[in-house]
Amino acid sequence: MKKLIIFDLDGTLLNTIADLGHAANYALEQCGYPTHPISSYPKYVGSGIMKLLERVLPESAASEERVQALRPYFIEYYNDHIADDTVPYAGIPELLQALTDSGIKVAVASNKYQAAVEKLMKLYFPTIPFAATEGQKEGIPVKPDPSIVFEILGKVPTPKADVLYVGDSGIDMTTARRACVESVGVTWGFRPVSELRAALADHIVETPSTILRLATE
Repeated sequence: MKKLIIFDLDGTLLNTIADLGHAANYALEQCGYPTHPISSYPKYVGSGIMKLLERVLPESAASEERVQALRPYFIEYYNDHIADDTVPYAGIPELLQALTDSGIKVAVASNKYQAAVEKLMKLYFPTIPFAATEGQKEGIPVKPDPSIVFEILGKVPTPKADVLYVGDSGIDMTTARRACVESVGVTWGFRPVSELRAALADHIVETPSTILRLATE
């Protein structure tokens, strides 16, 4: 049995794509740039807000200065609309409860900014006693740098052999590999299965219940 399961957030626990897309489009509108259909946003997200804003800008305008100009508009909108369309994926609340009931600790490692991670956890999983909820913080590199996993392991000391890292993207699988922990790629998120395979996922699962089996076998 595993002792700690670390979950990515966006595309793994919660389907946040519409709210992220609307916030980015709002920021683009405020600065006079063209917007994107929400259906295009899965290819833009996953590497934190600054990279998201860089990706949605026209290529000719994607400078650090313009990204910085978009950021406050994104934060303003997203903070107010963080739960308009966001929903947990089917079976996720039950999975988290079952893991907790089995005595397995759960944690979150996200490239979303810290305040948003904490707000979403309280809104959607208020009864789950997360051992750590880590988002993007100033001075700490984003995934696939493994620092966020090491931060969690510092707060929840656990042998790496007893850890599963669960995510929906190649970034997540690379993060797990760099941290030397076992990876689980989920098929219901924002990225295609081919990306998970290319990133050498140790397991690829189609249902949350399979994660429970992997954690408890």
